[in-house]
Amino acid sequence: MATLELSRIVKSFDKTTILHGIDLSVKDGEFVVFVGPSGCGKSTLLRVISGLEAPTSGDILIDAKNVNAVSAAHRGCAMVFQSYALYPHMSVYDNMAFGLENMGLTKTLIESKVGAAATLLRLGDLLQRKPTQLSGGQRQRVAIGRAIVREPQLFLFDEPLSNLDAELRVSMRAEIRDLHARLKATMVYVTHDQVEAMTMADKIVVLRAGKVEQIGAPLDLYNHPVNTFVAGFIGSPRMNFLPVALLPADQAVTARLPKGTHTIGLRPEHALIDAAGPISMTVSQVEQLGASSLLHGTVGQDTPFEMVCAGQTSIRNGDCVRLGLPSEHLHCFDSAGLRL
Repeated sequence: MATLELSRIVKSFDKTTILHGIDLSVKDGEFVVFVGPSGCGKSTLLRVISGLEAPTSGDILIDAKNVNAVSAAHRGCAMVFQSYALYPHMSVYDNMAFGLENMGLTKTLIESKVGAAATLLRLGDLLQRKPTQLSGGQRQRVAIGRAIVREPQLFLFDEPLSNLDAELRVSMRAEIRDLHARLKATMVYVTHDQVEAMTMADKIVVLRAGKVEQIGAPLDLYNHPVNTFVAGFIGSPRMNFLPVALLPADQAVTARLPKGTHTIGLRPEHALIDAAGPISMTVSQVEQLGASSLLHGTVGQDTPFEMVCAGQTSIRNGDCVRLGLPSEHLHCFDSAGLRL
């Protein structure tokens, strides 16, 4: 497979700059996920890597070779899009073989490559079907198979699961992760879904407004977010943020906070119901999920707060509960939102 190096990548359209000096290193065989809100530049960055867009400035290196001047067709990347982009009049086999035929490969070699990919993706019984005869998950596997047969240096995925229903997304996440393990391929994957990022990535790149906020392993970002943006984006439900002024000044938890703490963060799964807790929450909504319960409410005047309780709960809308804030799970941020 391949390594990927991005150095100070800038991309502008007319006077609007979308990417602001992106630096990134991707190891051979690594699964890297770009995640961030809509409009953060993640798909643009993927298109720059693939060669579908040229960088305004900066360098792209694949296996230590600068590919800025190399066309998309010769860059060694295969891209899987959100839309399956299959030819509706062609069979599954023909869709997977089409690119190889254009490359001038022999019929025997094409049959070998398509057969191997079909076996890998469990498409062997579907090769003579048309796309309209396939489920969404099967169509996406065909699109992935079309990429596999090219034996690319880099696999690039642009939100490939966003058109699938929730249950199928979960199973396809597992399939793509398993495929990565079997191919030992270098993959770069774009999603707006942070759960997708957490469950699939070796390394996550969190983007906001065309800049990298943080790069790290999923649990590094979960446990040690560098700022309130990353803390609030990674994790589901999202992290709670409380102004430190809401805490009673005489509480022990306040005394243990680092100097300069402006905001404390606590994940819903780490909050506790504690009669001696320093703050109280007025419950506005209870979601009974069976194995757990999710409480929504407010602290102080109008600061939103959520907490996850194990099992089922007797707490109801309108109840007031005291909250424990375990010091080992508190995240402290300064007035600029940076981690202390």
